[in-house]
Amino acid sequence: MNPWKGLRGLPREVWLVCASTLVNRLGTMALPFLVLYLTEGRGWTPAEAAYGMMIYGAGALAAGPFSGRLADRLGHVQVLKASLWTSGAMLLVLPYATSRPLLFSLIFLWAGLTQAFWPSSMALLTGLASPEKRKAVFALHRLSVNLGMAVGPAMGGFIAHHSYRWVFWTDGLSTLAGAALLGLLLKAPPVPLLPHDHVPGHSPWRNRHLAFLLLPFLLALMVFFQIEGTLPLWVVRDLGLGSRFFGLLFTVNTLLIVLFEVPLNLAMAHWRHGKLLLLGCLCLAVGFGLTAWANGYFTLILTTVVWTFGEMILFPAMSDAVATLAPADRRGEYMGLLSLCFAAALTLGPWLGVLTYAKAGPRVVWLATFAIAGISGLLLARFRTPGTSPQP
Repeated sequence: MNPWKGLRGLPREVWLVCASTLVNRLGTMALPFLVLYLTEGRGWTPAEAAYGMMIYGAGALAAGPFSGRLADRLGHVQVLKASLWTSGAMLLVLPYATSRPLLFSLIFLWAGLTQAFWPSSMALLTGLASPEKRKAVFALHRLSVNLGMAVGPAMGGFIAHHSYRWVFWTDGLSTLAGAALLGLLLKAPPVPLLPHDHVPGHSPWRNRHLAFLLLPFLLALMVFFQIEGTLPLWVVRDLGLGSRFFGLLFTVNTLLIVLFEVPLNLAMAHWRHGKLLLLGCLCLAVGFGLTAWANGYFTLILTTVVWTFGEMILFPAMSDAVATLAPADRRGEYMGLLSLCFAAALTLGPWLGVLTYAKAGPRVVWLATFAIAGISGLLLARFRTPGTSPQP
């Protein structure tokens, strides 16, 4: 039996958005190499380069609350295209910034323009997919992201060896290519216009069901983003297994996502949200928690497999849960708050993890991740879509 057959019959626009995302992500390398560009290409100290990453995070956080609302007002397709065109152009000019204030300003704008991509694309996919196929569609979109990310940063390493400027140019050109693909083939919004007598939906800021979802999810995300903070310190510095093996862990992560995420979400399409969110968080809890005792190649690969399954279950389920809560006229705004959680967790999670790592030691960090992800799962397990009765 073909585990991918559930993707048959998806609208052409779904495949187009995912194809555009893949083209865009195949060149993604500027952000992973930003610190190296600032230190090696510009001669900054690591502390000074850290401000560049902080500026990027600030730009993403600043755009988060507004980008989704803008997509709802101007149209998801229009904002999606505009995000790709403008962020791609920003990447082409960014290496020409000669002064530090100008460079910081361009990094801030680049982050904000890039941030607008996520709520508009997720809101567009929400409107295109039937409710029973939304988890699979979100998984397919994540597959296009991960396929691109498997190539982009690796290719960036070879390009950076010759020219950091071409790192930004390659990223910018791939982003513009993704925009051109959408511009050529996606001419008009495929989602029907709302009727004139439509009653506007509730603001996400006043939706207690959404707050109940996003606050525990933010904690789980902060656990997940230890892959950017404490995990490399544990693997490379403390265990002495080297940066190549650390990179191999991401290869394992990507391969699992490519092979299993879409079929897994198709198979669990009829599971209720609370059950999926709990299972995803428990996999994160076990995967990261057991890292406290993972001190060799096999055990670290095993823990990576466990937390990767948590990622594959949790993220599409959360996107679908938010989409279920979002009124048709506020999908971008709701997805904007979800993407804001990712930006906030990426900003706070590694910082707090490394701080705890330095003060209390690595095992305290891994045990804390087990507790935090487990508690998040128990809170999310109680989630029910409004208007539905509890299910076993």
